[in-house]
Amino acid sequence: MYEYEYKSLAELQAQAEKHKLTLAGVIVHHEMEAAEESEAVIRQRMASRLAVFRESIDAGLSDTGTSVSGLVGGDADKMAHTEAKLLGSMARKAEVYALAVSEANAKMFKVVACPTAGSCGIVPAVLTAVSEALGTSEDANVDALFTAAGIGEVVARNACVAGAVGGCQAECGTAAAMAAAAATQLAGGSNDAILQAMALCMKNTLGLACDPVAGLVEVPCVKRNACLAVMALAAAEMALAGVRSMIPPDEVVEAMAEIGRMMPVALKETSDGGLARTPSGIAAAKRLEQEMRNA
Repeated sequence: MYEYEYKSLAELQAQAEKHKLTLAGVIVHHEMEAAEESEAVIRQRMASRLAVFRESIDAGLSDTGTSVSGLVGGDADKMAHTEAKLLGSMARKAEVYALAVSEANAKMFKVVACPTAGSCGIVPAVLTAVSEALGTSEDANVDALFTAAGIGEVVARNACVAGAVGGCQAECGTAAAMAAAAATQLAGGSNDAILQAMALCMKNTLGLACDPVAGLVEVPCVKRNACLAVMALAAAEMALAGVRSMIPPDEVVEAMAEIGRMMPVALKETSDGGLARTPSGIAAAKRLEQEMRNA
């Protein structure tokens, strides 16, 4: 067993208290032990993911065309060039960036699956928007991403992060929880506040169906990324104010896993239920099928 081993969020927090480290510090040391590599190598590898975050945001904003299916594309640019009426600047940026990265994914551009391609816009959008607003350093951003990654690892171990297994609560829900944790850390939250933000966010995605139209990671996935990026900031704001989840973080993860097991197969990425089986969803699937036949 590694010195910095953890299998639950409670164990992660306990390790941080034991070694007098941040959550990110524990996660970095654990990765060093598991990979048998130096801290410099581990941190540089994570920094390279941050670079891809920025590349995918830029790619999504600069390419205003639609995806091959024609279902999504151009909305990030539209939002970027429309004055905000309701959201503050940070939340608006997160929304736009999440749209951009998700559209980039739909167009087969390079993205970081964090934790999946279908949820790839949420963590990059929130982390980048918060970093730009608060002026945090590259080292702080890397630490925040380590925290998000460590939390995602625990969720993957004890529940799942795949829509085909647990619905979109496991995919975009986990991504939003990871993003809420990263945002809380960047804003100076304690280890406990970080995990509270994670729990507050994940609680509000429980039961979320994975119902992609025509089996593509486009509708409703792209806009869902944008909406949950804003939710992640709301959860972080609550945690930073001292709001706590009555249900402990690990129990929230357990509840998500249980709901995933109970969820009908039709709502787990099969496109046999939900939005995929609405009249408009069925029509889009038939159109794309016909286009493939005629190609």
